[in-house]
Order: sequence, then structure tokens, then C-alpha cells
Amino acid sequence: MNAHVEQLEFQAQARQLLDLMVHSVYSAKESFLRELISNASDALDKLRLESLRNKDLGVDTSDLHIEIEADKDARTLIVRDNGIGMTREEVVDLIGTLAKSGTAELREKLRAAKNAAASEELIGQFGIGFYSTFMVADRVELLTRKAGESDATRWVSSGDGTYTVESVDGAAQGTSITLHLKPEDTEDDLHDYTSEWKIRELVKKYSDFIAWPIRMQVERRTPATEEGGQERFTVETQTLNSMKALWAKSKDEVSEEEYKEFYKHIAHAWDDPLEIIAMKAEGTFEYQALLFIPSHAPFDLFARDGRIGVQLYVKRVFVMADCDQLLPGYLRFVKGVVDAADMSLNVSREILQQDRQVTAIRRRLTKKVLSTIKTLQSERPEDYRTLWTQFGAVLKEGLMSDFDNQETLLSISSFASTQGEEESTTLAEYVARMKDGQEQIFYATGQSRQQLLKSPHLEAFKAKGYEVLLLTDPVDEIWVGSVQEFGGKALQSVAKGEVDLDSEDEKAAQEAERLEAERDFADLLTWLQETLGEHVKEVRLSTRLTESPACLITDTFGITPALARMYRASGQAVPVGKRILELNPKHPLVTGLQQAHKSGGDDGQMRQLAETAELLYGTALLAEGDVPEDPAKFAGLLADRLARTV
Repeated sequence: MNAHVEQLEFQAQARQLLDLMVHSVYSAKESFLRELISNASDALDKLRLESLRNKDLGVDTSDLHIEIEADKDARTLIVRDNGIGMTREEVVDLIGTLAKSGTAELREKLRAAKNAAASEELIGQFGIGFYSTFMVADRVELLTRKAGESDATRWVSSGDGTYTVESVDGAAQGTSITLHLKPEDTEDDLHDYTSEWKIRELVKKYSDFIAWPIRMQVERRTPATEEGGQERFTVETQTLNSMKALWAKSKDEVSEEEYKEFYKHIAHAWDDPLEIIAMKAEGTFEYQALLFIPSHAPFDLFARDGRIGVQLYVKRVFVMADCDQLLPGYLRFVKGVVDAADMSLNVSREILQQDRQVTAIRRRLTKKVLSTIKTLQSERPEDYRTLWTQFGAVLKEGLMSDFDNQETLLSISSFASTQGEEESTTLAEYVARMKDGQEQIFYATGQSRQQLLKSPHLEAFKAKGYEVLLLTDPVDEIWVGSVQEFGGKALQSVAKGEVDLDSEDEKAAQEAERLEAERDFADLLTWLQETLGEHVKEVRLSTRLTESPACLITDTFGITPALARMYRASGQAVPVGKRILELNPKHPLVTGLQQAHKSGGDDGQMRQLAETAELLYGTALLAEGDVPEDPAKFAGLLADRLARTV
């Protein structure tokens, strides 16, 4: 008996997304079957795992399978499984509201997609396969019962913005999805997805590697055996997929297309993998692994609730979907399967972290992935550049966490530099180009290449022909504090400490000039120190400025303002010390300030001089992309000063 029937509206985001999917350009409508089979496979995996964890569940797992049923006359297609099933609340949450992060971002990207391939790729990235059914169906019915529960739920929608949910009795455990297909002869050029040959083709193409049997009842004709006899029709159940785990096959047995389709299945992606890594380890810890390096970054690469890790199996039994303990966090973009020969099946996440086998497998997988990237770097530079463009910012996270592999990570890293506009450079290439006598690898951190190239911190380096690495990813502010040197050359920020770019001959020739400048500016530096004492810890003459009047420098071991902002944004209170104000003794503003200070004057003139000092400090902040502590005060001082010049 039916009860508790509700008609509900799709959540606004889900409704907009559904409309975009149904009406967007989409080149592979047939992929809906792959998505439904993939979801069914996940449900069977979850039931098998839950039955191992919960001995009191009371479910029969002896014949877990996926079934496809087609009715050509009624134009319906049913995909059912006897897996974990869903409760009423789960149906409303997972299907009615699309409770996933990134939905708004996807809508914007779908609108911006210029062609079918781009739309298809984005839809795959966001893992919303169930919604693809509305591309081929006028109405979709879902009937599901959670394992261990007695009540079942029916969900029905025509994709028009509303859906109904009702409680029903007598449903089998698992999930059954019925598609009422659109007419075959519509302008959308839909295929006949009720035909046996088409279903076989799609299962072979997309889902042959599914570990569970995909069955379908087919009709077979038996010819007449004697004169006057009649041919007979019988119905038999056939398994459409091979079910052989792809990672258990040798490379000779697997085609490139099979690898690609397997990757798309486990990664819920539409791009082809950039590289395929097949491993088989024997000995103390036996396991097989099939890993993939994607060619495009997923939308949730930096999301806190993003999918992280590879799938873990033990003796072909599914254990965990996103096992984040088998690879370090900075390799979270790697997708694939690890099948271990011996590991406790009821391990919890906490126990898994301490398992010796997991630690050993993690270490070997990490080294294999990094060595593969190094091979790409040396043998397939175009693919390496694609990888670094997509995942470089993530890989650099390892520089501050994985000290065992830090040297390898440094060798495979690439950075923009002042050397060229387009090509990035490795640290080894930088060291090979270093000037005679140069003992440091110079770098600058900032928000963009354009901003850094205009930074006053780079002026002397450019004037003297020193190459500077331009680091613009947020993670760069952090990892440079964990890396001391590369190839015996220390890393040195152009905005930290003191720099000495002069040769011994230049120092000798300029010593007298330097001493005279320090004497001439001594009083001004002391006065500026007193005037700006609230903001700076020291005022000194600069050896790194050639064009700008001033710049701000952080102590050698101090925290930069950008790094402090990052810590504060993450909720960490970090004390930020005052910085050093460096002056260019040859700049007209500085020499004018010196002359005015020497001349002295009444209280009004000294107040104007103090305002000039405040403006000088504020412009130094602006030059490095920062803002004055009191923007309104700075704007007022600047407006007053400009008014006097009009």
C-alpha cells in the first residue's frame, strides 16, 4: 500500500543544472548507460563492504549483479541492481537536491563551453551521471530499498523541475531505474536503446571491466528440426561483460582504448589519461596497481571535500572508494586501483593509517609516480608541460611535507623566470645558467608574473643580469621556507635580507661612494626611523633599487605579509614583525627629502615632511601589491598633496 506521497521541486541549483544538461550540446548521449551501470556497480561494492563490516545485516551477497531489461514496444529501459539501496532521505538528498560542492561553478563553465567536447568533459568532471538520463528519457522512475530496511521508496520525475517521492511496500533490495525513452525519430537523432545489439555495444564499450556480472535476458530463435516443424523462440539470460579485472591483465592483453575507458569509469572523467602506470609487486607485500595521471585537473582539486585517493581492493574485494592513505595528498590527482594480496578487510581509517603494508605500498607508489613524471619531463616534454600546468601547484605541496622525496620533487618542478616569457625553467637549468661567482638561486613571490616584473625588488637584479625565479602560486609562499638549497646553491628571496650583487672589483671602486652616502643620509635615516617607527623596524640605504624610491624588505628568517595573510585566512594567529624600509639614495624623491630635512623649518614644514615620509612608505607597500594599513588616511594625504600642486 502506498503512503507518504510528496511532490517536491528540485533545488534551484539542481533545476538549473538539469536544464543545462538536457539542452546543452552533448556529443555522447549514449553515456547515460555507462553512468547508470557505474552507479549500480558502486552500490554492489558498498553492499559487499557493509556485509563484511556488519555481520548482522542479514543480506544475501552470493549473487550480486546488475540487470538490464529492455522493452521495445513500450520503449522502456530498466537498469537494476541488488546492491546497498537508498533510504527515502538519501533519495531526496542525493537526487533531488544534488548535494555536491561546485554546482554553481559547473553551471558557469557549462555556459562558457564553446563546443560539445568541452560540455561533455565538464559534465563528466562533476560526476552527475544520474541526470544524464533525461537526455534520452521523457520520464525517469527510481525504485529503491536500503539493505536491512523494510520500506522502499519510489522517485519519479519528467525533468520539468518537480519530482514525486512515495513510500512503497514489496520492493526488492537494491535500486531499479526505469527510463521511458524519448521517441527514436526525434530531431535529437536518438538511437534505439532498447535494441539488443546497441545495449551489447555500449556495455562492451564502456563497462566490460565492471567486476560484477551485467545480465540481460535475450530471445533466441531455434530453427525447425524437421519438415513441417516450426521454429521456436526461447529466452535465456546472458552476461554481457567479461568482468576480468583490468589491473590483473598483462599489458599485452589490454588495448589502449580499454585502459582509457577504465580510467574514465573510475575517475568519473571524460578526458583521456596523460599516462598509464601499471605495477605488480611480489615478495613481502604483494599487490597490483593500475594508476592514471589525468590530462586535466578536476574541479575539486583544491576543495576540502574533494575526492582524494585511489580505490583499494583486497583480493578483488572492494574495500574503499577514495583511499587517501595509499598516496600522499600532493598526488591526489592520480586515479586508479590498488589490489592488495593480504590486508584486514574490516580496517577502519585510523587503523589503516598505521598499517605497515599500507605504508610500504604508499612509499613504492609515490616513488613510481614521481619517476614516471621525471620520465615525462625528459622524454615527452609536451606532456610534461601539460601535467605541470594542470598539477604543478599541487605537486609543490610535497616540497614542504615529503622530505624523503623532496630532492626528486625539486628536480621535476618548473618555474617561470625573468629569463623567458613563455617557457618555464627547472632548477637544474637555472643553475646551469648562473653567472660566475653566483652562489644563490634568486626568487620572488607574488600574485602574478606581471606584478613581479614591475616589482622594485627586481630592479638591481635585472640591471646586473641576474635571473630571478617568479613564483606566483599561493603554495610558493610556504614551500620556499622548507627548501634550503638545490645543487649546493641556497635559495634566496629578492625581498628578504640584504643582497650583495657587486663583484669584488665593483665593491672596491664603490666603497668610498658608499661611505659618503651613509654619512650624508645618516640624519635622514635616523629621523625616518623615528617618524615611521610605528610601521618599520629599520630604515637603510638600498643596494637593490635602481629606479624606485623605496621598497620594503623582510628579515632573512621573517614571515612575509603574504604568508601571514594565508595563515590568518586559515585561522592561525601569526605575529608579523615590522619590516625594513630601504631607500634609493639616487632617486630625486629621496634626495629631495634629504635636502628638505637638512634645511629644517617650522612645525608646519616638518608636518609636511612627515606626511611625505608616510606617502613614501605607502607607495612602497603599493609597489609590492600590498595596501597601506590605513588606506583612507593614505588617500587623504595623497589628495591633499596633489591639491597643492594644481
